[in-house]
Amino acid sequence: MNLLPSEIKRETLVKSEDTTDERFGKRPNERPIQEYIQKGAVNLDKPAGPTSHEVTSWVKKILELERAGHSGTLDPNVTGLLPIMLGEATKAVDALLTAGKEYVCLMKLHAEVPERTVKSVLFEFTGEIYQKPSIKSAVKRETRIRSIYYIEFLEMEDKNALFKVGCEAGTYIRKLCNDIGLALGTGAHMQELRRTKSGPFREDETMVTLHDLKDAYIEWKESGSEELLRKTIFPMEYALSHLPKIVIRDSAVDAVCHGAGLAAPGVLTVETGIERGDLVAVFTQKGEAVSFGRAQMKSMEIFKAATGIVATTDRVLLSPGTYPKGWKAKE
Repeated sequence: MNLLPSEIKRETLVKSEDTTDERFGKRPNERPIQEYIQKGAVNLDKPAGPTSHEVTSWVKKILELERAGHSGTLDPNVTGLLPIMLGEATKAVDALLTAGKEYVCLMKLHAEVPERTVKSVLFEFTGEIYQKPSIKSAVKRETRIRSIYYIEFLEMEDKNALFKVGCEAGTYIRKLCNDIGLALGTGAHMQELRRTKSGPFREDETMVTLHDLKDAYIEWKESGSEELLRKTIFPMEYALSHLPKIVIRDSAVDAVCHGAGLAAPGVLTVETGIERGDLVAVFTQKGEAVSFGRAQMKSMEIFKAATGIVATTDRVLLSPGTYPKGWKAKE
């Protein structure tokens, strides 16, 4: 199956049931437009030419924001999906950095090779591979292991081979093309590259250009119509939807907002497939992102636990005081 790890379906285990007080918090889609923008994410279609940093700066100017941050840098000539977190949502960027990615790559072979040979060699590069970043890369040049979840041969014409690859974050596709060329015995290099997936973000009708974003913002500023802007910007919670989810009681929210670990009695539901050490997202019953952190127990252990910390709180996303205090400070 051509799936990234985050795309594998999870079941929800209902540990307990509770009601939520409508006086506190707010469903993400019901936030007032200014708050909606400040806690938003843009599924941007990056053009060839500018750097990821430049594109993010333009988004900041268009939306008149003080802060914005992109997840997963694309080289200037690479196009496609560049998730950009806005305002307060920049706190969620780290949760996206480790998400799996998908690319469509045009690889130029240095000599003609039969199509069946190219297909066979591509298949050999699935699974764990060793990579050493190029001299131009911004990271330390040391050999690393990266997972290739799938490689799908698309088509070939003369020395040009088109393929789709799903891979772990931090995989260098340019280096992958070089290594495939070595395995073929001809040499090869990356000709063009486009990112089509990053965590929950996809290349489809939800991806927008800088022009789309500016048009939507100007329409709201000039006419007061929010409809187009709300379609152009996602709530930041969407950017966490690739992570396994834990839903908690209203009474547990404020403690987590103050940095406390999530204790077992506060858990209402937990998704399957969680292993110790996995990155997990914590949500309110209204669907608001409270935090993300590392699981301290497996899914079934969380489901059965009566006491203990089930997840750390590595990054708080919801403001303390949004929900009433349901905990007592130590004397």
